[in-house]
Order: sequence, then structure tokens, then C-alpha cells
Amino acid sequence: MTYRVVHWGTGNAGGLALRGIIAHPDLELVGLLTHSPDKVGRDAGALCGVDPTGITATDDVDAVLALDADCLCYMGDGLKYPQESVDAMCRFLGAGRNVVTTSVLALVNPATAPPALLAPIEAACHDGSTTFFCNGADPGFASDLVPITLLSLMDDVSAVRIQEIINYGFYDQPETMRVLFGFGESLDYEAPLFTSGALTEYWGGVITLIARKLGVELEEIRETHELVAMDLDVEIAVGLIPAGTTAAIRFDVQGIVNGRPAVVVEHYTRIDRDAAPQWPRCAGGENGYRVLLEGRPQLACELTMADEHGGDGGLIANGMRVVNAIPFVCDTDPGVLDTLAIPAVVSRNLRF
Repeated sequence: MTYRVVHWGTGNAGGLALRGIIAHPDLELVGLLTHSPDKVGRDAGALCGVDPTGITATDDVDAVLALDADCLCYMGDGLKYPQESVDAMCRFLGAGRNVVTTSVLALVNPATAPPALLAPIEAACHDGSTTFFCNGADPGFASDLVPITLLSLMDDVSAVRIQEIINYGFYDQPETMRVLFGFGESLDYEAPLFTSGALTEYWGGVITLIARKLGVELEEIRETHELVAMDLDVEIAVGLIPAGTTAAIRFDVQGIVNGRPAVVVEHYTRIDRDAAPQWPRCAGGENGYRVLLEGRPQLACELTMADEHGGDGGLIANGMRVVNAIPFVCDTDPGVLDTLAIPAVVSRNLRF
């Protein structure tokens, strides 16, 4: 069966997911939405580096909503515009279009999502008899699917620790890099990521999901963070990061059981390979994830994602987690899914 897909988003991650949709033998791209005026009217293939598809990008949401489609793959800017993203996705859900997305991180675990975001999604799924699935990298497969799978190998379990180790020098998204994270700002800059409750809102869900799967009750969720500067200027994708300003960020979100951190997500984020040399690195490359399980056995798993374009490996994996789930999402019962509801979907873009 072929599933007809509308795609929304042609930025860093969205363009890579678009390529995956075009290549997928079970998916047919029937519409493409963009908010970039310079991309309107361009062929979808040209926007992601593949052959022409005959589908051109538009900024007319109503026109795309009117298309006969089974699913919307939404990769708009949910970090900056979470409520607007939910409103947009609800229009499609209510009109009978299933939705997969990586954009609104608080919805990765629906059980802990803010009611203002979840309730409209649930209502739209009910009205349209449709299904919604939000996932991605982290929060996403690296902090729910992978550790939960590895926990099936354990006898005793005393702690679960998930680490993201990323060099974001390649990431051309000024709003995220300079405003949300505060790269290039003074070390006393109050970045929204650390001052708005965003850490718990974004990553508390996967911590709670793992705790639920383990059958333990969290006493609380704690946050810590640390900023480090470099002593020289560095030029990255979003421009100059002056010496003495934030060049590396470490934060963790801790699920507390019996008074100690039991389920922890840690991020080590740099803009240059020489930033914060004392912090952990991946053995297999600049960017990756580690799952560290304490108990019997002591288990360490490193997942690195290489691509010919450097940092794109992680962005590809982020988008393909939901793209590869589209056939299941379209065929399952209506409602809002978490990662535990998704079977072992795999890539169908085979090159054997």
C-alpha cells in the first residue's frame, strides 16, 4: 500500500526528512509546505538534493490541507512556536490527516505533556479519527527507544544514564543557537533553556517514561547546568562566537528515586571540538549518544551517526524515526501515541 504524505518544513532537519519521504517506496509525496519565500515554487527534489518530483513548495496551508493525503509530516519550528505548531497540526488531524512530527518536544511522552498542548491534539484526533506520533532524537529514540531496548538485557538495574554529545558548530539555526541556548552570549546570560522550565518540560517526559517502564515512582525531577567559554574567537554556521562567551553547555535532567539520581539525561553541547576538553567525547566521532546502564551487567552503548555532510547524521536519524513510522501510524487505531506503542519499524529506502 502507498501512503500519501504532505510534508511541512524545509529547514536543517525538515529538508533531510523530505528526502527520506521521497525515497521511501511506501510513501508518495503529494504536497510540500514552506515558510521561506525563496523556496516557494521550487521542486521538492531540488530542495533536498534529489531528482525532480513534480511537487512544488507552497506557503498556502489551505491548499495543502485540501489535498487528498493520509499523513502530514510536520517539521516546523516547534521550539520557538509550540502553540502555533499544535494549532497547525490540529487542523490536519481534525480534517482526517494523521500526523507525525519531531517539532514539539513536550509531546514525546503524552502522559506528561502540558494540557494546553495535549488537549487540542487529543480533541482533533477524536474529531478526525486520526493518529498522532511525536518523537525524534533526544527527547526521542536516543532517550526512550534505545535505553528501553537495552534494559531488556539487564539483571540488576541501579541507574540509567543517557548522554548526548554533540558539536553544534554546523547547526545553522540562529534562534536556537543564540537565543535558546545562548551560544556567543556572556556566561551570565539567562538562556530560556535554563530559566523557563524547558529542561523538565522537554526531557522530563522521557525520564518519566523510563521510570514507568521500570515500575518505579519518581520523587522529583532536578535540573543542573554549566557554561564554559573559550579563550579565542570561533566562526561557526551562525556566525562569530567571541572569546569569553558561551562556547560549551552541559546540562542534566535527573529523575530522583530513593533520594538519588536514578534516570538521568545529560547533554554535552559544544560549538568547537576544542571547547570544554574535560567533558566526555564519543569514541566514534564528534556527535553521538551514549546509554550507560549501571547494574548487572554494567552496560555501555555508544551510538554515533556519521554522514558525508558532517552533523547531518543526527538530523537524518531524528527525522527518519517518525518518517519510517508513517505506515504504522496511518494503519493503527486513532489516538496519541508514545514510543512504546510503535512496533519495530525499519527503513524501506534500501540500497542493497
